[in-house]
Amino acid sequence: MKKKVVLAMVLIALVLFGSPLFAGGGKQAAGGGSGTTTIKWAIWDYDLTIYYNALIDAYKAKNPNVTVEVVDLGSADFMTVLGTQLSGGADLDVLSIKDIPGYANLVRQNRLEPLNAYIKSAGIDTSLYGGITEQIAVNGEVYGLPFRNDFWIIYYNKDLFDAAGVPYPSNDMTLDQYDALARRLVRGSGASKTYGAHYHTWRSAVSLFAILDGKNSVVGGKYDFLAPQYNRVLQEQKDGIVMDFATIKTSGAHYSGVFFNNQTAMLNMGTWFIGTQIEKIKSGESLSKNWGIVKYPHPDGIPAGTTFGSPTSLGVNRNSKNKDAALDFVKFVSGPEGAQALVKTGTFPAIMNAEVVNAIVSMDGFPKDANSKEALSVYKAYLEMPLHDKSADIEIVLNENHDAIMTGNSTVQQAVQDMNTRVGQILAR
Repeated sequence: MKKKVVLAMVLIALVLFGSPLFAGGGKQAAGGGSGTTTIKWAIWDYDLTIYYNALIDAYKAKNPNVTVEVVDLGSADFMTVLGTQLSGGADLDVLSIKDIPGYANLVRQNRLEPLNAYIKSAGIDTSLYGGITEQIAVNGEVYGLPFRNDFWIIYYNKDLFDAAGVPYPSNDMTLDQYDALARRLVRGSGASKTYGAHYHTWRSAVSLFAILDGKNSVVGGKYDFLAPQYNRVLQEQKDGIVMDFATIKTSGAHYSGVFFNNQTAMLNMGTWFIGTQIEKIKSGESLSKNWGIVKYPHPDGIPAGTTFGSPTSLGVNRNSKNKDAALDFVKFVSGPEGAQALVKTGTFPAIMNAEVVNAIVSMDGFPKDANSKEALSVYKAYLEMPLHDKSADIEIVLNENHDAIMTGNSTVQQAVQDMNTRVGQILAR
């Protein structure tokens, strides 16, 4: 089966690239008011995000008669504020879509322009998004195109592997092989102990391995399929292969510190950590200087490169007065040209081609081994939280039971039953 190469977004530390934060200044694209058309783009955290102006300037260079004006709604409750703005008739054209529940709300409220017809007429190749557009389709219709997309990989400490005399992990590991590898890497005891692997306290870091076979969903209402994965991780915890969840939770230990301080040989985490690791090596904070990345472990019989993630997309206000220009801007930002602009700021785009890949892996500080480059190719990325109008309520139940399982306050069987019952009630409303 042909691989679909996709590269996810990682917001890399600004120090990696010495360019100034703002290319055009203010909250309007460089080029001022000389354009004949002005489109308004709803975003968050303009002053903290380097890639907005990079994208606008790249688009402006090709479309000098269009001015892009950003409208910063802030990051706190962005999707709620955006919905309120649209309900009040706000003059917005391009809409940033921060999360799946917010996207579902906008679709339900009929705020987003359907994109299927435009995708076809504009010749947009949605296969480049690795199945994301199919997963966010509502009754077959797509209402947003991703331009960033985080996905999960395995980080590993080469020095700890070398010290244990264990070969480095491969880009094609099953979950059983990952478990066996972690067990070979445990060394020492007490404060100097090195663990084979590490699971952060987030539910996604533990339970979502169970969705990678494509047979189940975390919004499906039945959660017996999670039991084997929780039992596996609890056994690793009992055997001292990974850190104790309750200890991590109560101490507030951050996954980055565990990896920086050579306390774990492997870490499963999102691609956003690449930039942080590179920066902290340069600043001297990360002692894990000899490192690499590989693809996520997968269930038996599932292709390597199957993982999960969460996209950031762009949509068009259904009531936009500049719909054609807005659609063209969305196409540019979410396409190969937008990807090139993102790469120049140290941000990983949602799609990639060979040129983009080479630019990423050529960055100063990125691991130079072939496996690390190959780790960035994805076969399929499932959504961390699938499209569902009740996903926010469902997530509360799942998170509560995750903590209960991992701290030993509930058995896996009890927690699964609670999830089945309570989510079933949510879905029945």
